[in-house]
Amino acid sequence: MPQLNPNPWFMVFLFTWLFFLLLMPGKLTSYLFANHPTTKNTQMPKPSPWNWPWT
Repeated sequence: MPQLNPNPWFMVFLFTWLFFLLLMPGKLTSYLFANHPTTKNTQMPKPSPWNWPWT
């Protein structure tokens, strides 16, 4: 049964995890936003009354 032979698959498993743990975080953190988010005003604006055209 070839699927029980861990010889080639262990190296694939090991290199895959090394890729995800060592190389991917550097690539993902390089995508930084150019504009940093600013805080918004927390007060809600007072709504103006609706002027119905038929009244």
